[in-house]
Amino acid sequence: MLNISDPNQSTTEKKPLAFLDFAFRPFFLFAAIFSIFSLLIWDGILTGNVTMNLYGGSMWWHIHEMLFAFAATIIVGFLLTAVQNWSGIRSLHGAGLGALVIIWLLARIAFFFPEQLPRTLIAALDISFLPLAAIALAIPIIKAKLWRNLMFLPILLIMAITNAVMHCSAATYNMLLMLQGATFMVLLITLVMCIMGGRVFPMFTANGTKTPRVVANPLLEKLSLISIILAVIAGAKFVEIPSAVTATLFITASIIHAIRVFRWKFSVTLKTPLVWSLHISYWCIAVGLLMFGLSEITNVVSQSQAIHSLTVGAMGTMILSMIARVSLGHTGRMIVVGKTMTIAFAAIILAFVVRVFGIYFIDTYSYVLTTSVVLWIIGFASFIIIYVPILFKPRIN
Repeated sequence: MLNISDPNQSTTEKKPLAFLDFAFRPFFLFAAIFSIFSLLIWDGILTGNVTMNLYGGSMWWHIHEMLFAFAATIIVGFLLTAVQNWSGIRSLHGAGLGALVIIWLLARIAFFFPEQLPRTLIAALDISFLPLAAIALAIPIIKAKLWRNLMFLPILLIMAITNAVMHCSAATYNMLLMLQGATFMVLLITLVMCIMGGRVFPMFTANGTKTPRVVANPLLEKLSLISIILAVIAGAKFVEIPSAVTATLFITASIIHAIRVFRWKFSVTLKTPLVWSLHISYWCIAVGLLMFGLSEITNVVSQSQAIHSLTVGAMGTMILSMIARVSLGHTGRMIVVGKTMTIAFAAIILAFVVRVFGIYFIDTYSYVLTTSVVLWIIGFASFIIIYVPILFKPRIN
């Protein structure tokens, strides 16, 4: 079970600065802030209000930073926090965690100085983050012989390789390679969301709604994993696969994951924002997979709509809900949110609706983009405002 509650710690252990006590604190906060900052710049570039010389170009930078500087960073913060509970061994904290945070920050800054800094230095700074995080994750897992959780190590390393591919595309100005790397990363993160969702969402639903936990169907769980892995392989297009086969794999995966999330009983979650937001995020996975499949064989939807269903809809909503939950639980607070975070969840879901379906009811495309960015900002700014004191203060019990 993916347990993310705080383990018992020795009272004699010297505690670091609260903000560097666990990886979730700096990485959740900085990733949330940076997502707002980067989307403001991206929207400004698209509307002609901002002109910047960014490493890799503006499109490369936008895609890369939302996937690697935002989503992957949240995953790192989550895993480096959870591993202590899995293993009972102190996870990365204090100066070591601070050093990893500094590497992440330096990479973000370096992208704004492609003419002043050597490109190899910029790439090395950015690429080093995920392997270093994987090493920090591996140490307690190996010490505790938790082989079941070892699967997250190759996932982080594959993400690191994908990041290197993205940098290779920037160095060679290879747009096709960039799109392949970005699509693969989107689908790889989707795989992580499916694994995590299957492990904890039924438990969160039962605990949050005080209803019986839905018993997992072993066959459905195996099909869920197999189908999303096949979709990841087919969707990246590193190997040429007929469009009809790719479409079949994605549509099949969509149906399987729709059945999976349907069994978790969304209807019982309506009074529990921290749970219904997770359910909706998982439904966005099913929608995104369906759209991806349809985009392969029809013109009804575009692959961009499918990608943004998986990113804005699934990743954005799931990340906001999970960082809100984890930040409360790991600081000793009640795992309950108020009206502001409920509005934040609604804003992110609306951002997904507008970004993916807005072209059908808003004539000007720039309005679609700007509106979805504003809604994203409402969602994550709400988290920042409410959670800054929580993330900087020591655990309350």
